[in-house]
Amino acid sequence: MPSITFVHPDGRPQRIDARDGESAMQAATRHDVGGILAECGGNAMCATCHVYVDEGWLARLPAMGGDEDALLDGAAAERRANSRLSCQIKLATDLDGLVLNLPDRQL
Repeated sequence: MPSITFVHPDGRPQRIDARDGESAMQAATRHDVGGILAECGGNAMCATCHVYVDEGWLARLPAMGGDEDALLDGAAAERRANSRLSCQIKLATDLDGLVLNLPDRQL
């Protein structure tokens, strides 16, 4: 079972356990992580699950798809080189310990 640490804008870490195969967004909403709104339910249509992937983990994730890339251009918070949609990060044991930083706003 992989674990994820979400770092809130105030620097507070929140570690949660995830299930293999679920998205980081699904795990976050299941554990009531504030800052992940997930308005579209994980269908890659809204960018309200925007996160900043810790630099040490970025290369371990699959490449970003075109839809995700386009949605991040319209995200409420600043887009950065390490921006991803958490609904597009599928979890497995090789991502155990993943660190995702939450932006200061999603809307």
